[in-house]
Amino acid sequence: MNSQALVKIRTGKPFIGTWLSIGSPVIAELASASGFDWLLFDLEHGAHSEAVLMNNLQAIKGSAAAAIVRVGAPHPDLILRALDWGSAGIMVPHVESAAEAASCLQAMHYPPRGRRGISRSARVYEYGLRAMPAAADLPAPALFAQIETLRAVENVNDIAAVEGVDVLFVGPADLAFDLSVRRIGDDGAYDDCLDKVAAAAHAAGKQAGILVRSLENIPVLRSRGFTHFAVESDIGILRSRYQQVLKATRELCG
Repeated sequence: MNSQALVKIRTGKPFIGTWLSIGSPVIAELASASGFDWLLFDLEHGAHSEAVLMNNLQAIKGSAAAAIVRVGAPHPDLILRALDWGSAGIMVPHVESAAEAASCLQAMHYPPRGRRGISRSARVYEYGLRAMPAAADLPAPALFAQIETLRAVENVNDIAAVEGVDVLFVGPADLAFDLSVRRIGDDGAYDDCLDKVAAAAHAAGKQAGILVRSLENIPVLRSRGFTHFAVESDIGILRSRYQQVLKATRELCG
């Protein structure tokens, strides 16, 4: 676990990452070498699986990038393995209440705060070559709680107040969809939700983050108070570039 990265996660300075969905250690290594502050390994919708997660985490060893693993659901066994393998933090989708956030933290922390099991030979402790820190010195893993529904926005102040929640991270596609099916999906409602998330984060001394598909949106999001960005994804970057190359080539070929 990168302790310096954990410090950066908890500051209000811009924290720039990218979304990794393909599951390739080569792409993870390239992204970390490119200088991103953090990388999101997506086990919810991406092609990542537990079988390839370890290899991806190994590929970025020694880099300054913080590894954040998005689990598909807050299953304690998966959270435990991601942290034991070296993830600096966990992103949990569809957190809708303070109780749900607290339950996630139970899985992430050792006793007495939580129920995470102890293995001194886990990768995070160099397979037993590095002593496990004393309980008082253990770095707390970061929790990115995803705000993706109207119910989550309604409870966002309570979620932000939970000790151990570091980042309120908006899932824009899910939030926009949830608003639309409730027939309140106009731009004003969505923007109002963004403002509520950012305000709740700042009031609680936490950070507000969001996935960004277009770089043009960043200045507005910064003005709203967002600091933690996942910019594009490996699939999106490849898809866009492939389309650009093919279009240009066809035009040149006549």
